[in-house]
Amino acid sequence: MAQPDTKKIFFENLSGAGKAIAVLTSGGDAQGMNAAVRAVVRMGLYVGAKVYFIHEGYQGMVDGGENIKEATWESVSSMLQVGGTVIGSARCKEFRSHEGRLKAAHNLVQQGITNLCVIGGDGSLTGANLFREEWSGLLGELVDQGLIEADAVQKYSALHIVGMVGSIDNDFCGTDMTIGTDSALHRIIEVVDAIMTTAQSHQRTFVLEVMGRHCGYLALVSALACGADWVLIPEMPPEDGWEDKMCQKLSATRSRGTRLNIIIVAEGSIDRHGKPITSNYLKELVVKCLGFDTRVTILGHVQRGGTPSAFDRILASRMGVEAVLALLETTANTPACVVSLCGNQSVRLPLMECVQMTQEVQKAMDEKRFEEAVKLRGRSFENNLKTYKLLAHRKPESELPTSNFNVAVLNVGAPAAGMNAAVRSAVRVGISEGHKMFAVSDGFEGFYKGQIKEIKWADVGGWTGQGGSLLGTKRTLPAKHVDKIAEQMRMHNINALLVVGGFEAFESLLQLYEARATYEELCIPMCMLPATISNNVPGTDLSIGADTALNAIVETCDRIKQSASGTKRRVFIIETMGGYCGYLASVGGLAAGADAAYIYEEPFDIRDLQANVEHLTEKMKTSIQRGLVLRNENSNENYTTDFIYQLYSEEGKGVFDSRKNVLGHMQQGGAPSPFDRNFGTKISAKAMQWVTKKLTETFRQDEGRVFANTEDSCCLLGMRRRALVFQPVVQLKEHTDFVHRIPKEQWWLKLRPLMKILAKYKTSYDVSDSGQLEHVVRNRPKESDASVAM
Repeated sequence: MAQPDTKKIFFENLSGAGKAIAVLTSGGDAQGMNAAVRAVVRMGLYVGAKVYFIHEGYQGMVDGGENIKEATWESVSSMLQVGGTVIGSARCKEFRSHEGRLKAAHNLVQQGITNLCVIGGDGSLTGANLFREEWSGLLGELVDQGLIEADAVQKYSALHIVGMVGSIDNDFCGTDMTIGTDSALHRIIEVVDAIMTTAQSHQRTFVLEVMGRHCGYLALVSALACGADWVLIPEMPPEDGWEDKMCQKLSATRSRGTRLNIIIVAEGSIDRHGKPITSNYLKELVVKCLGFDTRVTILGHVQRGGTPSAFDRILASRMGVEAVLALLETTANTPACVVSLCGNQSVRLPLMECVQMTQEVQKAMDEKRFEEAVKLRGRSFENNLKTYKLLAHRKPESELPTSNFNVAVLNVGAPAAGMNAAVRSAVRVGISEGHKMFAVSDGFEGFYKGQIKEIKWADVGGWTGQGGSLLGTKRTLPAKHVDKIAEQMRMHNINALLVVGGFEAFESLLQLYEARATYEELCIPMCMLPATISNNVPGTDLSIGADTALNAIVETCDRIKQSASGTKRRVFIIETMGGYCGYLASVGGLAAGADAAYIYEEPFDIRDLQANVEHLTEKMKTSIQRGLVLRNENSNENYTTDFIYQLYSEEGKGVFDSRKNVLGHMQQGGAPSPFDRNFGTKISAKAMQWVTKKLTETFRQDEGRVFANTEDSCCLLGMRRRALVFQPVVQLKEHTDFVHRIPKEQWWLKLRPLMKILAKYKTSYDVSDSGQLEHVVRNRPKESDASVAM
């Protein structure tokens, strides 16, 4: 019999009773900080601790008084969707002095605070660690000065610190994403998409300057996400003579019929001699060398503003909860840690290890060791740079390898935002690898009808930002038409297949694999990329398109909740898509601050519905005026959206009224989010490199053909926890519920208790996955360049 997990229900052995936790935001603001503050406050209160706000960052800690206030459950309601930080942030010179830290220590001891949760950049976190190291000495001084009693030294002997990185620049080593980065990318991409339409109209070149004094992450990833012609970043200054190369590239792009050029430059960009490369210099260069009509747009603080994206809300909520758990588990000997994201997992890393590596990057840049600086930024950054170079700069025909292999790419299933970015990436990487690329229109229906044609480098220009499926996609499975598909493969001499799609794509690959015994034409390498808003494909934690759908849900929920402001108490029941998969309802609920989310995977009955109504009734008696309930479309055939709406309307009479909203296909449409563009681009590039490797391995010289019939030649490329992994589709069969079209195990179900805790429900929370203190790894295992796809 399996031993029970002793960490399973954390509040049985991890109590915050008698503890005081303070949360502050410091340094530059970032979207998502409020979500982190909310999570810290509510999780802290949930475990029985007292929680305090420290307003205005370290300045508020030094000044004390009204700046340190006890937080309540209600004091963090309605702040999830607000950008910036509602508790304020300030840079504080006084805290850098010993006297300033002495004042801060006195103010904390007066409130009994010995647990600090700091949300900020590396400077803020370094300051917190110094404060922690000096703590016992500071208390001794306070006793000597008669400001605190001698027994307070024993009572408050250790200061515990946990950090979360809030920075739009994503410039902190040890985490794949910092809070605020994804939202800043949303702002940049919104501007780029808008600029592209006007640039096209006038055949203009646009130079866009984005933030990043010392880190080029925003510039690099936005260039990857919009297919920019040229990008300049501080970590990798261009080689001497770059001006001529850039102008040649812009000219070549125009000569192929493109009506615009986009250049993205990070504000801290320099050349190899340390001379700044400004946006105005770039404009003058293009005008002088090419005579193109050129404009400059400096995005500035727009990138810091606006509402946080769904990704940032979820990231900040997960990190906030993990930070409280870390504080509860810490001892006097535990080093200050920072809560980080690695792949799709929360991890805890020693704070100073991360800070030291972050400082090493700057040192490498100052000493002009640029290759090393890129490596120190982490595998994610390095991978982004390689992928950008591969896709943006076309090699001359003479330099391309000649493989004589034909590779077909097609979309299968429902459209998902990011599919086009994946196809563009596949086509360009395939051409760079020397293959001839073929596009199949309308999925397997188009395949058996012969809708197959060669697709060239320029044909996929501008595809990254397009929603839906430009190739066309159908749900038709290949089984009924396998003979015709094999015939088309023979006619076009298709040597490998890349399928981008959802559950139908997974079923299609299984059918093609099983048909290999009958049709030798199908004995070729096949790879599938998961692309579906439902995120219901086995073998992957994330699918292309799911992030865009989540953002659509969260934006709509924000608007719907806002519509109730100023009115009487109101509860909204919102239906989401997803088939039988509750991912969108659950994770959307966490990001939107929902009170409940009804899904198929977690059966519910009338008693649960009644308990939810009673819970909302209790909440409405406080200052909270609005409730939000999400329901997955197939969560229960009897408890329909109408039924739940009518039940809430009847049972809530006199306390709140109810409204319902079915979101429908708006979740499937729209331009892809930066996350989906980059996820699609990067996994597609990786898949094509796998295809090339398999083609080489399975080519039979004596027969002059490719022959691949092993399980590992028909794979799905998915993101599992911390890594991108190729998995044979046959091996995924046993992990799949084919009746309901969902995986048997789904990682995001562990996030559901988190949503309930933040909505004030008593529930158990599985912390068996929560981060143990790890160490910063300079070179992670090769596969882990998943880096949460960003």
